[in-house]
Amino acid sequence: MQIDLRSDTVTKPTPAMLEAMMQAPVGDDVYGEDPTVNALEEKTARLFGMEAGLFCPSGTMTNQIAIKAFTQPGDEVICDRLAHIYNYEGGGIAFNSSASVRLLHGDRGRFTADDVRENINDDNLHYPRTALVALENTVNKGGGCIYPLDQIAQISQVCRANRIALHLDGARVFNALVETGDDPARYGAYFDGISVCLSKGLGTPVGSVLVGSRELVAKGRRIRKVFGGGWRQAGFLAAAGIYALDHHVQRLREDHRRARALAEMLREMPFVTGVLPVETNIVIFSLPSQAVIKSVLDYWRERDILAVAFGKDSIRLVTHLQFDDAQLERFGEVLKKMPLKFSAPCP
Repeated sequence: MQIDLRSDTVTKPTPAMLEAMMQAPVGDDVYGEDPTVNALEEKTARLFGMEAGLFCPSGTMTNQIAIKAFTQPGDEVICDRLAHIYNYEGGGIAFNSSASVRLLHGDRGRFTADDVRENINDDNLHYPRTALVALENTVNKGGGCIYPLDQIAQISQVCRANRIALHLDGARVFNALVETGDDPARYGAYFDGISVCLSKGLGTPVGSVLVGSRELVAKGRRIRKVFGGGWRQAGFLAAAGIYALDHHVQRLREDHRRARALAEMLREMPFVTGVLPVETNIVIFSLPSQAVIKSVLDYWRERDILAVAFGKDSIRLVTHLQFDDAQLERFGEVLKKMPLKFSAPCP
């Protein structure tokens, strides 16, 4: 029994989701004729109180479409130094939008309205125009931490007062919503665009939806075409998204519970030097050296447990749809049997 904790992107459709996919009516989405894609876009937009949605292959594409739609070449994007759009999207802000980036140093990836206010460029031809602020919820590199809604509201107020667009990379927004109990429609009231990922904790095989105004989505559809993201009979994939929204959101609490249990186990291990606070489904823990990280990962791999190094001194574990209590128990048994040599740096 392999335990794969590398990411929540490794999930596979459940039998019920596969059945929903097989039964989906489809058409050519480039012509706007796929009824299941249309239904997913409308459902996701309505959930977040937005006017329209755009189904895309990935969250990277929905983020990059939004950035390009909200900026002009030479503009500047404000985001945190830990942001996915800056670290893990292949330099897409520069490549796709010819925009510069103002990096903030927030609390585990979360900055404040004052941080935004202090980093808006003056209306001076020597400076790039501050055009967009981008948040991430939850913050991947921050250990799955949650952006508080009141903090989002304050940032939104600053953006609107300065006519700056506000975008949310909602890669794991449902993890945040389930944990806080916030209404997703309230998010829509604060943002100009939201990227809603379906292929992580919700367990679909592929896809994200960009939601926003009709104007944003119309512009985004043209950008998606240029990016090569036009679908044909994509309703089979959209059906998985509809099923996930109906059946897989509330179960995210189970992933969070298991992540907290993993963290408690790791805190007891002598080779672990620290564990970030666990708020959702991501566990990031630090070790003494890269050599120890490699030894731990190799030891686990030999026992069919997969994880990834996360920076120079950490390992990340992510719980998900296919990680159950039996696997949690087995992981704990493997931890207990690990030799003490891992508690000191390898020579």
